[in-house]
Amino acid sequence: MWVIPNYRAVGTSAHLPPLGAKGKFWLATQDSFDYSSFIFAGMLAGISMANASEPSFGQGAAGYGRYYAHTFADGTIENYMTEAILPTLTKQDPRYYTLGQGGFFKRTGYAVSRLFITRTDSGRNTFNVSEIGGAGAAAGIGNAYYPARSSTWVKTYQRWGTQLALDGVGDVLKEFWPEINRAIFHNKY
Repeated sequence: MWVIPNYRAVGTSAHLPPLGAKGKFWLATQDSFDYSSFIFAGMLAGISMANASEPSFGQGAAGYGRYYAHTFADGTIENYMTEAILPTLTKQDPRYYTLGQGGFFKRTGYAVSRLFITRTDSGRNTFNVSEIGGAGAAAGIGNAYYPARSSTWVKTYQRWGTQLALDGVGDVLKEFWPEINRAIFHNKY
């Protein structure tokens, strides 16, 4: 809808050359600093503030600013870890390859499975160390800029789980975008 660009999705049948380190870092940069990333971080920050997930951040404009900064940092670090740094080190392809055919449950299951299965740069399926490890590393890095508390590990696991859930929802949306575009927007986007 020209709102959230889709830099990482390609069809399963596509035979693309492997991304080099430069390409992987550019992909992470596009995902992190596109205007839609700022809007998305704002929405997530609002949800976190409404839930008072970090009471020490407070309320009002100053509190929202703290929520926003932390949310944006979380997303950006996670993008670089899962799309650039770990994929470069593990020689994994950070792009999402859509299945594009089959029923709703088959395609949804496939989309969610991509959290755990990805392609190597050579095209083989492998465990998605980049996604699982990258999201975990990003959540751990967050401990450096979140307030210290007795439940630091609980918050780390919550951030890790949230990042994985958001990426899973994103994969499902990428999987079904052609049908959504055709049915609702008549292929305008």
